[in-house]
Amino acid sequence: MEQESSRDSAPGVGAYAALHADATALLAGWTPTGAAAGGARDRTLDLLADGPAALGREHRAGHITASALVLDATGERILLCLHGKFHRWVQLGGHCEPGDRTLAGAALREAGEESGIAGLVVDPVPIDVDIHPVACQGGSLHHDVRFAVFAPAGATERVSDESEALGWFPPDRLPEPLAGGTAQLVAPALAALRRRAR
Repeated sequence: MEQESSRDSAPGVGAYAALHADATALLAGWTPTGAAAGGARDRTLDLLADGPAALGREHRAGHITASALVLDATGERILLCLHGKFHRWVQLGGHCEPGDRTLAGAALREAGEESGIAGLVVDPVPIDVDIHPVACQGGSLHHDVRFAVFAPAGATERVSDESEALGWFPPDRLPEPLAGGTAQLVAPALAALRRRAR
């Protein structure tokens, strides 16, 4: 009988196998929306070479997260949350969970949990990849894969425990203080909405 590798015995690794396969295929086939996103995509694919462990928050070298820029049905408003921990306006999103099978699904789950809006729809093509330092595990990196998510007409948001507030803002008048990297999501998210309308 072969001895288990330390990677295989890490907590929750098996639970991320399907998500790891999805993330690897999705990012390998993705056309980046800009040079910075392309560099972040390449670094994220390198991280994914560590196997399914790279999807769990225990992976100290960095881990994949999923976030969503939520647009209303017209594209005239964007939903942001005032994050409870770092007190900046930011798109919705967070850590992947063992039950997630796709990155787009993880972003949609997070958007639903944090907004309280039923009937959200995710565009399965990423609009950005961003890498930034976080305090997880005493210091790590989030490799955040970002998606456009669309709210149905008449959607009503509800603040979750993770947010101080939620607010709808015009794409050209985002609030301050704004988290770094959030403004760069607007143009590709609006492009995704236009593709969806065709």
